[in-house]
Amino acid sequence: MLATFLLLLLSSHAPAPALSLPPRPPVRCTSTGGCVLSNAYGAWSSDRADCPVSAVAYPASEQEVVAAVARASATGARVKVVSGFAHTIPKLACPGGGNGTATTLLISTARLAGVEVDVAARTVTADAGAPLRAVIDAAEACGLSLTAAPYWEGVSVAGLVSTGSHGSSWWGRGGAVHDHVVGLRLVVTAGEADGWARVLTLRTGDELFPAALVSLGLLGVVSKITLSLEPRFKRSITYDYRNDSIFQDDFAAHAASHEFADITWYPSQHTAVYRIDDRAPLDAPGDGVNDFIGFQATPIAVTAGLRAVETSLERSKNVRGKCVTAAVEGAAKRLVGSGLKNNGVLFTGYPVVGHQGKMQTSGSCARSSAADLLSACGWDPRFHGLFFYESTAMFSPPARFRDFILDVKRLRDLAGSDSLCGVDVYNGLLVRFVKASAAHLGQPEDSVVVDFNYYRASDPAAPRLSEDVWEEVEQLAFVKHGARPHWAKNRLVAFAGVLGKYPRWGKFAAAKRQLDPRGLFDSPWSDEVVGGVEVDKGDGCALDGRCVCSEDRHCSPGQGYYCRPGLVFTDARVCRYSVSQNQ
Repeated sequence: MLATFLLLLLSSHAPAPALSLPPRPPVRCTSTGGCVLSNAYGAWSSDRADCPVSAVAYPASEQEVVAAVARASATGARVKVVSGFAHTIPKLACPGGGNGTATTLLISTARLAGVEVDVAARTVTADAGAPLRAVIDAAEACGLSLTAAPYWEGVSVAGLVSTGSHGSSWWGRGGAVHDHVVGLRLVVTAGEADGWARVLTLRTGDELFPAALVSLGLLGVVSKITLSLEPRFKRSITYDYRNDSIFQDDFAAHAASHEFADITWYPSQHTAVYRIDDRAPLDAPGDGVNDFIGFQATPIAVTAGLRAVETSLERSKNVRGKCVTAAVEGAAKRLVGSGLKNNGVLFTGYPVVGHQGKMQTSGSCARSSAADLLSACGWDPRFHGLFFYESTAMFSPPARFRDFILDVKRLRDLAGSDSLCGVDVYNGLLVRFVKASAAHLGQPEDSVVVDFNYYRASDPAAPRLSEDVWEEVEQLAFVKHGARPHWAKNRLVAFAGVLGKYPRWGKFAAAKRQLDPRGLFDSPWSDEVVGGVEVDKGDGCALDGRCVCSEDRHCSPGQGYYCRPGLVFTDARVCRYSVSQNQ
């Protein structure tokens, strides 16, 4: 096992291969005419089935988008949009049907990727499918910088804005990208007299603008987005490793003191890593790069080996093995600065100083353009590598996050630190900061965002090691402390009661009735989550996050997992392993 991780460590030190295998396209069609949509991970969070679609359009201009929407509008087909990336975890982009039950159209923005910078206005206007990296590079080439960006760059501009993607900042306009949008164009359905489709131009101050910012693809097709820019600047980043004893008391001060602050909490190791991240003068020495180790192209054999090791530990219920894995993983990240590179090649020490465009986001594994069959993104489903859940909870006011930390620490005391090693194998709990937003489906108050990944079994009926602990953490966040789920992440259970957590949901719903009165941009996912359609609770539904258990059959009694109350949050219901049903 240690040899496997040493191989991973060596691969992170070595110069990256010139080319690695690019991610597979999300839409795949057969010679017989059938097409399916899948995400970059090979499985959605609500179910593991691919999404069949009746037809796919690849517009290369706004006029072609209008024509595609008009065709769907004229025939009453359900329509959704996907980019060339499809890293959304819920089934947001699936229109449903496509298998003879309904006519559906999927619009891919993979060919709609133009970018134009207006230096005088300090703005960049990007077509919907433009990759985030292309937008950043275009701005930097003109002496300007995009202030906010998500940490993963393998996304399209319209996709990241429409789902509320963010970086980390309570300063200025904040860390959410949609709060830096100053205009957009939206293609919506219309009546026959108007040609079945029309284009809306929306700007800051327009009545429909707050609804269109984070729209989840429910209003229409975003064709162009205009973002504000700033004069080019540099960033200086240092990771400071501390004991987590006062983490719950100083996170807010950390966010207030550093513009792009975040914290990574490794609960099993009682460690919190504070990211000290601020602007630096343009003449500050340094040409650093943020090439996060988890987003680098990794040898396929390594990721397959890592997955095999983790699966073996899960099946043998080897908690200590998980903890050793987490410790080695953490030591490797610390040694290489988590992928920061002082000169663009190697990490030699803190601080790491570089231009904003090279420091604000990363994802080198997604930038490949040709086939080298040796390396890929670690989660590429073609190679049986990493496979995980990603839960993201947004807490406001920040005091709720403090209470959440204290509850997780109590759970750690009762269940034992080793029970939390599973999350530390990945990236611990990443804590970021997002400001209150004008978007109806953005954050209504300054918020603390917690993001954590953990093992997902290849078999949806297979229980996980320490399953009860992570189900309780999930329910502590979303139920007891009322956190809001990130729209583009999370298991289905996280979205229970979500409409009541957004005080301006009514305004968004009114905009949807106005712009999509026939519900052509609805989907099975939005019917469940937004429409409140109750999901059937079948046997084993809690194991894959499709329900919270209320009976033992929702877990896996045949494998010794029964529905039990939480240890700290006794109203929680979790699948806990027991040698006897009566324990």
